[in-house]
Order: sequence, then C-alpha cells, then structure tokens
Amino acid sequence: MQTLEMLKKLNAAHGPSGDESGVAQVIAELCRPYADSVEVDTMGNLIVHKKGEGPKLMFSAHMDSIGFIVTHITEEGFLRCGRLGGVAPKAAAYTAVRFKNGVRGVFAKEEKAEFGKLKLDECFIDIGAKDEAEAQKMVSVGDTAIYDSPIFCNSNKVVSPYMDNRISCVILLWALMQIKACANDCWFVFSAQEEVGLRGAKTAAYAIDPDYGIAVDVTDVDDVPGSEKFGTAQLGAGAAIKVMDSSVICHPQMVQAMEKLAAENKIPVQKDILRAGGTDAGVIITSRIGVITGGISVPCRYIHTPCEMVDLTDVQSCTALVTALAENRMDPV
Repeated sequence: MQTLEMLKKLNAAHGPSGDESGVAQVIAELCRPYADSVEVDTMGNLIVHKKGEGPKLMFSAHMDSIGFIVTHITEEGFLRCGRLGGVAPKAAAYTAVRFKNGVRGVFAKEEKAEFGKLKLDECFIDIGAKDEAEAQKMVSVGDTAIYDSPIFCNSNKVVSPYMDNRISCVILLWALMQIKACANDCWFVFSAQEEVGLRGAKTAAYAIDPDYGIAVDVTDVDDVPGSEKFGTAQLGAGAAIKVMDSSVICHPQMVQAMEKLAAENKIPVQKDILRAGGTDAGVIITSRIGVITGGISVPCRYIHTPCEMVDLTDVQSCTALVTALAENRMDPV
C-alpha cells in the first residue's frame, strides 16, 4: 500500500477528538501483522508493542483530528456547533464536512458576519434540511463532523485534510513494516485526544513508563510568502528534529542521539523550533519521574485548515529516522 492510499484509508474513517475508534480500527488492521501485541486502553489510545531487549522506547503519534460537534438544531434546519480542538472559522468557511453516519454538509458563515473577525457563533453547518424535523432525522445534538476535502498530489507534495496528524500515523505504520529487528523495547502509541489537551499520551506514558519518548507530529513552516518566522522548518528539507515549542524543551541527549543517527544513516534532517504550539512530547517528558523525550516533526503548510500540505521526501526521512531509532539500542538511562 502506497503512502497516498494509506492516508486515504485513514481519512475515510471518522476520528475527531474523543471518537477515534474508527481510525484506531483501521490502524490496528494495518499494523497487526508486524506487532507482538495490539491493544486499546481506556482513553482510546491504540498501543502497539514490538518487543526488544533494550530500554523502553515510546513513539507517540496522535490519531485524532479537529472537528465540530452539533450543539443546536434551528427551526430552519441549520446546525449550530462547537469546536473540537483548534478549529479556526475563517479557515473552515465554505468547506464540505462529513458526519459519522455519512451525512454531508457545508460549514458556512452568516451573511452579515464580518469575515475578518469571524466567530464560531456566527457560523453554521448546512446539511440541506428543509426544517428542524428533517434535520433531526439526519443528525442529532452531540454528533461530530470532520472536514471532507479531497486528497491530491502534485509532484512530491501531497494536500489533504488532517495531515495533522494522520501523516505521522502513516510514518509509524511504515516504520513498523520496515523494522528488521528491535534493539529497544518499542511501544508505538497512536494517541487519542491530543487536539484537546494531549490527554491520551499522558495516560499512555504513565502506563508504559518508558525510558525514552518520541512524539511524531507535524510542525509549522517558514517557507511561504509573508512568513513571520513562526517556525524554522521547510518543506523538502528533511525530518525536523524538535528542539522546543511551547509545550516542551526536548532533552539534549535525545536531540543529539537523533542527529547522530541521521548523520550515520545519511537521513536528511533539519531543526524544529516553534514559538507556539505543542505535541504529545509535552506530557511524555513529565510522566512519572520524567522521560528523556524528543520529537520528530513533519514540516506542514496550512495546519488546521482543510488543505494541509506535506512533502513525501520529508515523510520518507521521518520514517527512516523512526526506523533507525528502533533498530539502534539507546544508551541506558
């Protein structure tokens, strides 16, 4: 299965924060032949174990996505909604959305709402219902919706909703399939509820109690017109080794270990420093008495919009770095 096909398969499943079971089921089916155990915990994390004799090494890639939750159905049949995670109304305006039961609609703004200062309260989802009664037959209060944008590829660039963070799930899947022998005791966590507070990785790290932790996620870039130097990564420059963001200052030992492995294996890498934003690394590093933690980031344009963009060469570099970490024994803590 190619990367694009795998991404399409994951995006076809329903998986907003708090309801990741559909995505977890797809990932479990894909990784089961390559794992020693596959389990889902109370939080909804999918935890995949690949045994090894070395220290415990935990990789975490969140499988949940941002989305919408229906809060009210109007007399006219329109849906008012709340947000799951960092939904920006301006970025979502006039985008197709899809509910778990297959109902589709359009996220739109009120006609008189000022686009520049658009608020979620000034927006609605239009499912084409003629009135409240018809809408209630189609969806219910509490139902969740996700972006329903297409996936396409131009050269090495792939555009898709929910690169954040399905592309990192693809990376962990590819690494699982490519690892020849685990030098470390590897735990691959496809975490739940990252977009609403890094919740899944927190409980998973507590349960696994790893010696080392790696969060695999997307990162913002500094390579588009008008960039304000929000991040340091660029598309096509390789796997981004995280140094820090607002949730974590990565352990120097882990940063150095990844840089050394990258050099030895001729894996293209760059540094990832973000002025804001965070990943599962933020809760892994503080688990129990602390975990030596780092991050592998996929440079991504237009994060949290319906059309996120990554470069397939960066995906390959991230996969190679995850694989190298699994296959090379980490120094004792």
